[in-house]
Amino acid sequence: MIKKAILVILPIIVLAGFVYYKMTQNRSILDANNKDKVPLKFKANKIQCPVCKMYLGGKAFTMQLITKDNKTHLFDDPGCAILWMKKNKINKEDAVIWAYSIDTKKYINAKKAHYSIYDFEDPMHYGFGAYEKNKKGFIDFNEMRLRMLRGENMTNPKIRKKILLQEKDKK
Repeated sequence: MIKKAILVILPIIVLAGFVYYKMTQNRSILDANNKDKVPLKFKANKIQCPVCKMYLGGKAFTMQLITKDNKTHLFDDPGCAILWMKKNKINKEDAVIWAYSIDTKKYINAKKAHYSIYDFEDPMHYGFGAYEKNKKGFIDFNEMRLRMLRGENMTNPKIRKKILLQEKDKK
């Protein structure tokens, strides 16, 4: 009787332990108290964006948002960060936001970054890419945020056509 109980209970305990381990192994950096409000290191393809559920394949186009409670939230795309802030009623002034710069390959203050509107390689295809150095046609954080909230990004066919025509005319 005891052997049968052990044969039934032991696999359940082992399975529960395995599930718990898998659920917590990649959450540790997200649960950390980031009191210094610095960008955190993470392994590619281990963290999911809380908005689109895509895995962060690397640093390119990512944003890290640190809230008042010192929790870090990682996003695969600037647009996802903006949508998450709206949904969670996070005031941009109450958060520290880091954007991975495409030109200098490091995290920079997202609120001071310059954003392209036609970066075709961003994961969600909104078109916004953060840059440390400004170029003609780039927009600031507030404008990027406003365009994202209005739906004025590369996922909107009318906006996409307009931007592509403007870029073609520049050449």
